[in-house]
Amino acid sequence: MTPLSNSVKNKTRLVFAIFALLGFSMLGQETIVSSTAGNGSFGLVTASQTANLVLDNSDYEGVAIAAKNFQKDIERVTGKLPELLSEENSEVKKHGNVIIGTLGKNTMIDSLVQHQNIDVSKIEGKWEAYIIKKSGENLVIIGSDKRGTIFGIYELSKQIGVSPWYWWADVPVKKSNELYIAKNGVTSTGPKVQYRGIFINDEAPALSTWVTENYGKFNHEFYEPVFELILRLKGNYMWPAMWGKAFYDDDPANGVLADKYGIVMGTSHHEPLARAQAEWGRYGSGEWNYETNEDTLKSFWRKGIKRMDDRETLVTIGMRGDGDEPMTEGTAISLLERIVKDQREIISDVTQKPTEETPQVWALYKEVQDYYDQGMRVPDDVTLLLADDNWGNIRKLPKLADSTRSGGYGIYYHFDYVGGPRSYKWINTTQISRVYEQMSLAYDYHARKVWITNVGDLKPMEYPISFFLDYAWNPEDFSIEDLKAYPEQWATSQFGKEYAAEIAELLQKYTTYNSRRKPELLSEETYSLTQFNEAEEILSDFNELEKKADEIAGKLEEKYQSAYFQLVLHPIKASANLNRMYIALAKNKLYAEQQRNTTNRYAEKVSEYFKKDEEITEAYHSIENGKWNHMIFQPHIGFTSWFDPKQNIEPETSKIDIPEEAGLGIAIANSEDYYPKSSNLSLPIFDKNNAKSSVEIFNRGKEELEIKIKKLPKWLKVSKTKAEINESEHLFFELVSEKLPAKTTKESFIIQSDDDKVEIEVTYQPFDFKTEGFVAKNGIISIPANKYQENNGWEMIPDLGKRDIALRPESSFTQEASENASLSYQFSIKEDTEAKMSFLISPSLDFLDNGGLKFAYSIDGGDLNTLNLLKDTKDNWGTSVSNNVTEVIEELNLEKGAHTLKVYAIDPGIVLQNIIIETDSATPLNTYLAPTE
Repeated sequence: MTPLSNSVKNKTRLVFAIFALLGFSMLGQETIVSSTAGNGSFGLVTASQTANLVLDNSDYEGVAIAAKNFQKDIERVTGKLPELLSEENSEVKKHGNVIIGTLGKNTMIDSLVQHQNIDVSKIEGKWEAYIIKKSGENLVIIGSDKRGTIFGIYELSKQIGVSPWYWWADVPVKKSNELYIAKNGVTSTGPKVQYRGIFINDEAPALSTWVTENYGKFNHEFYEPVFELILRLKGNYMWPAMWGKAFYDDDPANGVLADKYGIVMGTSHHEPLARAQAEWGRYGSGEWNYETNEDTLKSFWRKGIKRMDDRETLVTIGMRGDGDEPMTEGTAISLLERIVKDQREIISDVTQKPTEETPQVWALYKEVQDYYDQGMRVPDDVTLLLADDNWGNIRKLPKLADSTRSGGYGIYYHFDYVGGPRSYKWINTTQISRVYEQMSLAYDYHARKVWITNVGDLKPMEYPISFFLDYAWNPEDFSIEDLKAYPEQWATSQFGKEYAAEIAELLQKYTTYNSRRKPELLSEETYSLTQFNEAEEILSDFNELEKKADEIAGKLEEKYQSAYFQLVLHPIKASANLNRMYIALAKNKLYAEQQRNTTNRYAEKVSEYFKKDEEITEAYHSIENGKWNHMIFQPHIGFTSWFDPKQNIEPETSKIDIPEEAGLGIAIANSEDYYPKSSNLSLPIFDKNNAKSSVEIFNRGKEELEIKIKKLPKWLKVSKTKAEINESEHLFFELVSEKLPAKTTKESFIIQSDDDKVEIEVTYQPFDFKTEGFVAKNGIISIPANKYQENNGWEMIPDLGKRDIALRPESSFTQEASENASLSYQFSIKEDTEAKMSFLISPSLDFLDNGGLKFAYSIDGGDLNTLNLLKDTKDNWGTSVSNNVTEVIEELNLEKGAHTLKVYAIDPGIVLQNIIIETDSATPLNTYLAPTE
């Protein structure tokens, strides 16, 4: 067995608490800033002086831009504005300076390296590496290259208390009168993933309307804070907005500014040779068809490369159809190979350099992967940009043996998507643990050249964007323990330490709840009203979450309120309200069928929640004096197909005429049966593990309903024997332990009103053997993956899955299942039964092209049975991604008694959440979540 890299192994790291925490540095980067002086520390701002910032005029312009921002950051934190001087300036002192520069571009830095023996061996020649340390009586920020220096500057900005989101989410700076930098500082040898970026996409109607109102168009004034944000997050790469937009054509200053800042520009997966698709609509002639319009397309693309000039660009090659559609029916491999060959000749001819000296990517997105799978290849220097399925499941990864490709491999990922089975754009639904699980696989299989993610409107994806770029910096030094710690670390960076743990829990829970089913996919049919109190569980989850969020809002200082609303409170309130609306709609429709007297009230509640949705949106748009007006306006109610409606559409509800006279209605727990629809009602079978049950009595008229319980068996007790009911009331039944029958007993009791008498059957069935492990409740055994008896080589991924439970095998695999990682579970069956066993597994794809994703199981040490996640399931891809789980079902016969189930890994990518066993006595399971154990 070959172990995977350290990114998938739990490991401990000694964290050196150099100074008291002031700012915050993510992912193990030592904290080097303090508000009090330490032994030999450098005084950036002290009671008596403020250090100068010193640059070399010959250094990169992007370094000067970052230094000016650092100057402003210091003033934001301390109220004191340092001087920003060139090294030639006569005011430069011999000590007390922050000397900022790039190796080979700053004479003072180069002199200090030579004469003060600053060791730069760990960064020299590296990509985006930096050193921050005291040298003599000065502080130096030395970069190995342009962005290395910039990242050093922004690392210090973050540590003094300026969040990368200070502008984009209005996160306040952390004030301090004095700032000191640790003597030994910090050295970063650079990122493990070379290009790390975001794709602004699907930007209408929210972002595009906001941009139009504030900037007129997607010009350099809009992109400037975007570039700054990316760099503060230690990203370096961007695909610009492209829905009717053309980055270079909309404003010629866009590309110039990006290069000054240090942003590597690209174009999306279907926009080759640095030309936006919108430009074809503006300037192209004829069809977007290489077979019929080759010369025109070549000329069009040539202008893109010429315009690119010598600015840092990752050039997209290849071709899709016009409008991000397939180019042809089927795969025209020879045609695409000719297109790529001609595009590379254009690149070489225009740049007057060998083609391989211009970085290129070929995006294997959607049907383009089919070309690769059927044998098409591009030159080795081209980066193969592999993709997810638009829902966070990576479609393909290279074989470990293929890792020597000079152009390497990358990943195009999604936090936002427009397309089937349903567009999702409104709100963050991404669990960072899911990003970790998938992207750690990508890194382990050497997809390390480019990581880029579709972030939609940029807001409200602040949290997963931060994680994606933080993780991309050094996946090798990021463990499961780091994943657990990340939410609190991020919350500390935005809101300070006092309530960070509580805010972290809010972040984790709202993303978990939203990832269960994306808001755009919710309907009145999502959660069950009749089984396992599922809908009530959902309401309880959101009610408790919103209550805690409001409590924290009441405690936070005023300066944090705006950022807290944007990053935490809004998504919680908006999501909670939406779930309430759909559950109210479900109740309205069920109650109309049952003719309950509360039917019309729930119709009114639906309307109230719909209006509340608009109010929550307007609250977002009004914060910061309307700074973010339009930014969260994304229709999310009223979908009838995959694409979003033009505006939210209020759901249709039912209203009924309610008679004056009371009418008896009875609903049985965990059953869709109710009276008067059915007169043959029975409670689920009682035993020592199913000692409680309930019925709901509901009124079908306006007058008060009076009921009595009669002829109750002596081995059963009830919470009330009579009741006066205006709307509805639950009656709870429980076994009387000292009066239990010795053998299976079937009896009945009566619920009687003035006009009705309904007989309810009850059965008690004792166990006649010692049970072990999990036992059926209402005929169903539900086993959370983390409730194993033995664990041999599986690791828990925190906060992943519908119930925050997910395990994956830690190491690589053989096709001999018995040699691989395994989990053991115990359960008991009280009678021989035919059963359906369901493995609930996080969606995944055959990313290694092994014929599926396989795992195996055995019962009681018997034969191994191999199952395939992608073949042994009734779920198609659309169902799996919509449900955020794939259900693999096995039919089997189980004998009465205790059993041991053992689950074995075969292929990587198996993430187990839950196991459900339905016996033949169970009511068919009709819940969205797995029942609790």
